[in-house]
Amino acid sequence: MFKRLSPLFPYLKRYWRSFAWGGLALIVYNCGKAVVALVVGGAIDDMRLGLTSTKIAHHALLLLAIALVSGIALYLTRQIIIGASREIEFDLRNDLFAHLETQPPSFFQQHRTGDIMARSTNDLNAVRQLLGPAIMYSANTVVFTAAALPFMIRISPWLTLCAFVPLPFASVLVQYFGARIHTRFERIQAMFSDISAQAEENFSGARLIRAFAQEEAQIAAFEESNREYIRRSLYLARLMAMLWPTLELVLGVSLMITLLVGGHQVVLHRLTVGQFTTFNVYMVQLIWPMIAIGWVVNLVQRGAASVVRIDEIMQVKPAIYDDAAHIQAAAHISGNIEFCHLSFTYATGPEVLHDINLHVPAGSSLAIVGPTGSGKSTLVSLIPRLQDAASGMVLIDGLPIRDYSLAELRGAIGFVPQETFLFSTTIHDNIAFGAPEASAERVEDAAKAAHIGAEIMEFPRGFGTVVGERGMTLSGGQKQRSAIARAILRDPRILILDDALASVDTYTEEQILASLRKAMVGRTTILIAHRASTARTADRVAVLVDGHITELGTHDELLAKGGYYTELYEKQQLEEEILTAQ
Repeated sequence: MFKRLSPLFPYLKRYWRSFAWGGLALIVYNCGKAVVALVVGGAIDDMRLGLTSTKIAHHALLLLAIALVSGIALYLTRQIIIGASREIEFDLRNDLFAHLETQPPSFFQQHRTGDIMARSTNDLNAVRQLLGPAIMYSANTVVFTAAALPFMIRISPWLTLCAFVPLPFASVLVQYFGARIHTRFERIQAMFSDISAQAEENFSGARLIRAFAQEEAQIAAFEESNREYIRRSLYLARLMAMLWPTLELVLGVSLMITLLVGGHQVVLHRLTVGQFTTFNVYMVQLIWPMIAIGWVVNLVQRGAASVVRIDEIMQVKPAIYDDAAHIQAAAHISGNIEFCHLSFTYATGPEVLHDINLHVPAGSSLAIVGPTGSGKSTLVSLIPRLQDAASGMVLIDGLPIRDYSLAELRGAIGFVPQETFLFSTTIHDNIAFGAPEASAERVEDAAKAAHIGAEIMEFPRGFGTVVGERGMTLSGGQKQRSAIARAILRDPRILILDDALASVDTYTEEQILASLRKAMVGRTTILIAHRASTARTADRVAVLVDGHITELGTHDELLAKGGYYTELYEKQQLEEEILTAQ
């Protein structure tokens, strides 16, 4: 158990003072509870001897004072310990999110979003309950038992022994049910992750599901998963339903033994009525702490299972990271890019790029064309280290890219990926994502350069328009142009457009390219294109086929060669003529 909980030790160490003060308050509270029984027992014995009004008032005021102190101590206990558990939850959530932010795209291809969300919410809540209520109630049971036991032994060692005889059975029950609760909760959490992933995929793919009329099929599939989740949850509920009554039965047997043995000792005048009452008050006070053990076992087992699930994520080291041994002093990046005998293979699969040698001088532009699956997107993803090539194969300004920190490297790059992503916020915030300090005027200028400024101003709220999740209120072309504006606004030394004009028509493409020519001046630009009309705007064109560069030169030079690029150009020219004729 301690091994499973070890990832929490640094957080417990950070807040040890809070737990220490909470523990002190808890000790005061339980000592007050222990004294209450003595006062009640003493009052009863005094009654038998004949009480005066003064003594009655004395006992009453003493009980009131103890109740006041105990109440304040209980409030402080809950406030401090539960508060500390919330603080740890806050730190752990931040650490988990920060850790996820360092992971490369490949991590999120291997882990479903729904599963990550389940661990970030449901599992974190279980950990918080482990660190808060579970610690508080288990400590409460231990401290009160330790406080009351000396008084109980002082009253009657024999009666104490008889009363505690059934309690080892409670320990056995706790161990038996605890192991099964842990196993079942792990399965429930795994099922919850599946349901979360299934729901997330359905919400994200809502348009596709409706387009293929698969609503009923998806509802049925979700219902089946949900039914399995409920089945597992009900099994856990049955376990808990058996644990608590069984513990109550054990405590009931203990109270019965106390009544029989203690009552007999009172009859034999070995105990006074007040002593017997004090002992019974202690036994009654022990009922809830002992029953709480069942709840604590549930919380501990759930929390331990969740700690393991969260730690599985935290232990995944980022595949792409800053290597302090290689990073050199920060320097201004001018944008001179070189690929030196570059070959690249994904973790699973054949080699994607083969012995590529390519030089893109600072301030120049390069268009990359080629058939689908030839490795174009993979090649440009190596520049900002979204994927990691072997050391020394990709250079910027003569230095291997690993010699730059990730923040410095990526800060010099404006990247428009093939799959455009917009956040569920305003158009202004989406464009200003990479430069949040940018003025409204600069944002509007970037939008104009991407040839979307006029369309944005036609929206009811202009740049303040909320685009919805993943930008669903915008068309594909509008999303791509917004992403282009976002990249331009950063004023990067290197601009990478990964097929960023695929969703716009030829006329709009020409308008965007006219604006981009101004933005491309003085900065290194790499365009992945499927149209020769896009490629011809670049200083040079590289043809990538099956991971090899088969052609390299200017637009006119490649046309003269009569290769792949010539075929692409002639095919598109024919398509344009047909469209014009229609």
